[in-house]
Amino acid sequence: MKTFILILFILDFSFLFAQKEISGFVIDNAGSAMSGVNITEKGTNNSVSSDINGAYQINVKEGATLVFSYFGYSKQEYDTTDPILNVVLSQDGGQNLNEVVVTGTRAAPRSNTTTTLPIDVVSFEDLTTTGQVTFDKALQYKIPSFNTVQTPVNDATSLLDPYEIRNMGPSRTLILINGKRKNLSALLYVQTAPGQGETGADISGIPIDAIERVEILRDGASPQYGSDAIAGVINIILKKRTEDGSVRIKTGITSKGDGEMLGISLNNGTTVGDKGFVNYTLDFSKVNLANRPGKVDAEGDFNDFVKINPVVYSSYVNTDNTLGGTDITGMTAAQINTVFEEYKGSSDYNAKLATINQGNITGRNVVDTFLRQNPEGGNSNSSPETAAVKFLVNGEFNLSHETQLYYNAAYVYKKVNSFANYRTPYWRSIKNPFENSSIQNWSNSSVYPTYLKDFFGDGTVASYKGYHPTFTGDLNDYNATLGYKAIKNGWNVDASITVGGNSQTYTVENSQNKSDIKDSNGVNIYQENSPISFKPGGASFKHIVGNLDISKVLSDKISVGFGSEVRTETFIITEGDKASWDGEGADSFSGNRPENSGKWNRYNLGGYFDLAYDFSKDFLVNGTVRYEDYSDFGAATVWKLSSRFKFYNDKITLRGSVSTGFRAPTLHQIYSQKSQYSFIAGQGVQINGLINNISAQARILGIPKLDAEKSTNITVGIGANPLKKLNFTIDYYNIKVANRIILGDKVATQFGSVAWFENSFDSRTSGLDFVMNYNTIALGVGELGFNLSGNVTFENKRISPIASNNFGATLNALMFTSRPETKWILGANYRIKKIDLTINNTYFGKATFKQQGLDSNLRTEFTPKIVTDLGIDFAATDKLTLAFNVNNLLNVLPEWKFKAENAVGAAILNNPAQVKSQFNLITFNGRYSQTTYQGFHFSQLGTLFSLSLNYKF
Repeated sequence: MKTFILILFILDFSFLFAQKEISGFVIDNAGSAMSGVNITEKGTNNSVSSDINGAYQINVKEGATLVFSYFGYSKQEYDTTDPILNVVLSQDGGQNLNEVVVTGTRAAPRSNTTTTLPIDVVSFEDLTTTGQVTFDKALQYKIPSFNTVQTPVNDATSLLDPYEIRNMGPSRTLILINGKRKNLSALLYVQTAPGQGETGADISGIPIDAIERVEILRDGASPQYGSDAIAGVINIILKKRTEDGSVRIKTGITSKGDGEMLGISLNNGTTVGDKGFVNYTLDFSKVNLANRPGKVDAEGDFNDFVKINPVVYSSYVNTDNTLGGTDITGMTAAQINTVFEEYKGSSDYNAKLATINQGNITGRNVVDTFLRQNPEGGNSNSSPETAAVKFLVNGEFNLSHETQLYYNAAYVYKKVNSFANYRTPYWRSIKNPFENSSIQNWSNSSVYPTYLKDFFGDGTVASYKGYHPTFTGDLNDYNATLGYKAIKNGWNVDASITVGGNSQTYTVENSQNKSDIKDSNGVNIYQENSPISFKPGGASFKHIVGNLDISKVLSDKISVGFGSEVRTETFIITEGDKASWDGEGADSFSGNRPENSGKWNRYNLGGYFDLAYDFSKDFLVNGTVRYEDYSDFGAATVWKLSSRFKFYNDKITLRGSVSTGFRAPTLHQIYSQKSQYSFIAGQGVQINGLINNISAQARILGIPKLDAEKSTNITVGIGANPLKKLNFTIDYYNIKVANRIILGDKVATQFGSVAWFENSFDSRTSGLDFVMNYNTIALGVGELGFNLSGNVTFENKRISPIASNNFGATLNALMFTSRPETKWILGANYRIKKIDLTINNTYFGKATFKQQGLDSNLRTEFTPKIVTDLGIDFAATDKLTLAFNVNNLLNVLPEWKFKAENAVGAAILNNPAQVKSQFNLITFNGRYSQTTYQGFHFSQLGTLFSLSLNYKF
């Protein structure tokens, strides 16, 4: 027995010395620590997980092999010859994360060719090479499926331009910052323009210098993230850099000599002891007005604002609704025409006819004189003056090897100054060209008030030249996240709370309230007693979001994740001062009435479960299910199934997904009401504008409450890397949206002409995304790279009947055909020593509109155009870099044409007079000739030159 025990002791002692300790760190290709990586001694059950800092420690047998695995990353095996083993994991396929960047830049592929879903990754360097001032405009020229619009008409919409993925509207793209939901803007788009009825987060306020990279998921993601992610997700990853602080100074100007831009941005970071880091960004920018008005057609303005038609009976009717002493109230048109024929030739008729003819001559002279001096009618439209201050901070602090605090916060202040349409002296006139004191009881000959000469002149008639109302918007946007991460036995726990908000207040100046309202003494409250500056109110939105996410890589085949989210949202409409809304309200932008103002909120609870299984190293399946319950409209259950299969030595990947999704109606859509109340004799108080779905008027009209949109997404794609330097991806998508929410056309009701939000119909959007990269081609002493990416829309249309008769041709075009039906980006980059040259050609395909007022037999089409951008970077020293960008090098401008829908439309286009009439209708008599009053294709500013200096310290 003693001999047996001695043998066991010797064996145990030998085994003890046969064991050895291996330790190190696991990081990704961006240098970030990876927690929860599974480290297994091959062929055994001996395993550990990396901690919050990516550190690990494991005892293994002599000669053992360690297997490092993490979901979404390539499994790697290492011999244990050294006691210290640091490992860098790459995403599936071994692609460096920094190589997975956008097409048209100096780096390599944009889309990872081996993932289950189409994801674009855009780096900070890629964004800066565009030469664009704001983040949203930079994405416009990097991602074909991403589009953003600068509306032709500026007021509140100048604070935030609509954007979207895959032509689905801004409400269906979810914005995340470091994986956490960003708050929505307070703005609801109500202009008859692309994006009408929608709202979105303000991504233009995020400073580019604070961004490490942007991950754009081009697929439905409601099961993972909840509401709004029908079209995709934009996840903005913030910088963690603690070295290479930088100051960037940028200036620019358009080829027209306006739109001057000056900006300065500071980004820096530092370690916090040896346990954390903090990175911060300060950004200041100012962009001046860039004005692109068209030449005003004098005849059109005369017809709209001055002319009285001498051949129609309505021009001769008295204020008491009599015609030559005959009361025409209740008569048919035929009866009135009979009275009119008998009336002709009378002394009253002759006096009025002479007055009309002379007044038309006088009025036309006034129009011609003003437009000779002011061919653009005094208008200022295109790109408003914008000043912005942005601050952002991002940090982490390790509490222990297994726990960590992380945080980020941002604040943006933006001030936008824009103009309404110029009120010409014949539009808001102080002298009636038809004035005739000898004709009584005829409104056409009345004397006009002359107080405007005191408001907008020096008190003399000659000094009055009209007036130009201004609109100033003040925007405040903030968001902050505080989170806690922990890892225990391989389980990753992430708990966080996020707050965010957006508020907007408006000021209208150089205007008036021209309402004819009198006080108890019969004195005008407004008109000559009107203020010329107004506070129309504003709106705000805020949310608080709590998240708990738990995940674990159970083995090299199975990964699980589950979590929950609780969110509360608050929307406020702030009342304007009384003069801004009383009667007709402030001329150009009326304020929020008391009955339309208020505060509303809701909350929702959600939970999800995610399971991924690698059947083999080539075949992966991932499934997610989510349940979400809203306090105001109910619950939704959605799911997603995605898969990937690699073959041919990982050079070809097939991938696809099918999912369901939902989008909750925003509080803006549920509660917004913008109405003007007026008294009409015999009909009482009437409303003209937008009524909300919970109003008494909506209930009487039978308008149902809003429900969630439901979606079904299908994506199928292929990724290939046939050559070492060549790769491409092709992805087909098909998105069906049921119960799509719209802001419909105005409808005549017993309450006036009103519009409302409604779940109106089902729609389908399908298309193809393509990405190809061929890089690092030796050419002379430099390297050349080519990149081609594109988006093609196959189908974007309504596929079911509409709920109400309030979705006409104008709205149909705005929703489905107002974006380019195809968009392509061809880029090249050549790096030679200290110089980096980039050129991007962006092809904007055809876009189609049906503007309000346009003949139904016509449409307008924006002609396909190519916009070329050139960038030159020069590394003067290791610390100093100069960059010169020319955006729209060839000064290409949007161009549109009338197109006939049928033979009737063709006949209209063959008649120059009718063509001119149609042109005036949709361009406000030429004021918006470049894009039309409701159209947009791409920027109408033309060539923009910019120069920036970047100094690292």
